[in-house]
Amino acid sequence: MTTAMVAAYFEVAEEVINRLRQRHREELTGNGMRTLKGPELESFERDNLSLSKESYPQGRGGRVHLAVYTRRTILNVAMLLRDSEVARSVRTYLLDREESSRQRPAPHDVESLDERITRLSEASFTKLLGRTVVPMLNALVETSGEHHRELLSLRNDVQQIQIKLVEHDVQLSRLQRGQDVKALTGIIGTIDAMNWREFEEHVAQLLRRDGCTDVELHGGHGGDRGVDISARTADGRTVAVQCKNFAPFRHVLSGEMQKFLGASKVIHEADVALYVATCAFTRESLALAAQGGVTAVHRGLLEAWSAGVQLQVLR
Repeated sequence: MTTAMVAAYFEVAEEVINRLRQRHREELTGNGMRTLKGPELESFERDNLSLSKESYPQGRGGRVHLAVYTRRTILNVAMLLRDSEVARSVRTYLLDREESSRQRPAPHDVESLDERITRLSEASFTKLLGRTVVPMLNALVETSGEHHRELLSLRNDVQQIQIKLVEHDVQLSRLQRGQDVKALTGIIGTIDAMNWREFEEHVAQLLRRDGCTDVELHGGHGGDRGVDISARTADGRTVAVQCKNFAPFRHVLSGEMQKFLGASKVIHEADVALYVATCAFTRESLALAAQGGVTAVHRGLLEAWSAGVQLQVLR
């Protein structure tokens, strides 16, 4: 496809694609974009004469080079475009495909993401993420203009890796101590038996255990403005927490996540936002959480946190 075709596909001005190509030329070239010149351009236009004339009314004589895009490059453009509904749809499709592929069993000779993370799950690597990479990304996000969304996405990816490391730390700790696979069952059973007040107090105690100060419960007071618990991390960051003591078969919906996003990030301007639930999250709510910088503490992660594993985002 030519630049004009790509612009038409994403329903944006051709100049938008031109500017994007200038800013990300190295990345797009690495993913298949080519600039045709000389004999190669003449050959392309001979094979695509009507198509070329339609896209470029000036005809062949006035052009000395032409950018062309492969399928992979067009997907790359979808990752970089900001204000295109078509690009957003492409991104959603790719994310859905990625999640679907992860749910299928991987070939035995291919190392999975979980195996790679297990191999790298050492204390030094975890500390590197928590104490250097994430703070660096936070600083970049605050100072960057043009690449703000890209940095937010990268920071969310790092935080998801941190969550994965926590889950693997729990598994390794249980194996090292010779605990049975069912060792944590009693913890989640105890949590399920709590009412909403007891559950909020339980989460507040976990925050205090992990070094948070100024832990205050707001649930049920009417003036909570969408946040059940507020606190401050050991290094001074503000924390906003939503607690949902739902039945295990329920899911946190995207509307509920969107409401907490507005409360924690817009109203409270929290540095750390935790949505703690005794159930799972829908795919849409997880996508909103990742986009908005909310840590979704699902049932399994809550069990690990309650068992003594510190949440990486609080370190």
